[in-house]
Amino acid sequence: MEDLVVNPVVEPEIPDKLCFRIGEVARLAGVKPHVLRFWEAEFRGLGPKKSGTGHRVYRRKDVAFVLEIKRLLYEKRFTTKALVNTSSRKESGTPSRPPIRVNRVSCSQYQWPFPRSAAS
Repeated sequence: MEDLVVNPVVEPEIPDKLCFRIGEVARLAGVKPHVLRFWEAEFRGLGPKKSGTGHRVYRRKDVAFVLEIKRLLYEKRFTTKALVNTSSRKESGTPSRPPIRVNRVSCSQYQWPFPRSAAS
């Protein structure tokens, strides 16, 4: 039997340009432009500037960030929610896994803030 050869994913080379339009970034990343617009809304670190005509202009670091997001989502199988939570924790300086404290209290331990009337 022949061994299956797994082709490593080839990282696309970012062209030596300063600015990229959304279509160029979409082609480089292998996703559609609407996916990039969705990622802009989800990830605070991804924020292309707008040109004078209103077109999105991505810098090289934005393109690299898009490629990293795609790698984590498609190859490492992270969910968008997990990536958003991880990136927001890194920005705020909190540990990646905060301690979980469960404090279970039954309702009978709470006192009403007002006395109950005899009619009710």
